[in-house]
Amino acid sequence: MDIKKLADSLVRKYNTRNPFEIISNLNAIVVFYPLQGVKGFYQYFQRNNIIYIDDTLSDQEKLFVCAHELEHMLLHKKANAIFMDSRTQLNTTKYENEADRFAMSLLISDDMIETHLDYTTDQLSRLFGYHKKLIELRIKDFT
Repeated sequence: MDIKKLADSLVRKYNTRNPFEIISNLNAIVVFYPLQGVKGFYQYFQRNNIIYIDDTLSDQEKLFVCAHELEHMLLHKKANAIFMDSRTQLNTTKYENEADRFAMSLLISDDMIETHLDYTTDQLSRLFGYHKKLIELRIKDFT
């Protein structure tokens, strides 16, 4: 699955880059709650898609976490990452990296990057409000 193509197709279909609007259109449930030790997680429970987001995060962080968990909902619906991380020796880094790439492709368009091609990753990080490592992931998918 091409992560960037998935993000772009959702933007075209729902005419928004806002993951909360996309989630709403997909009839998923978003729960804001003060989480301990995690920023958010996705759960598939009794045929319901539920995204939990730490309500103490900034609005910018909530957008990112929602987009990140949206990818898990779409591509890893039945994978219980919390269980895999805490109870097994499986490495979930690949899933997390894919979800980060998806979130950045959803939140930052190619046009937004193209407008600032002369910026360094540090400058883009400050401009868009995301960690430099996330900006570096997004730039790798820039076409």
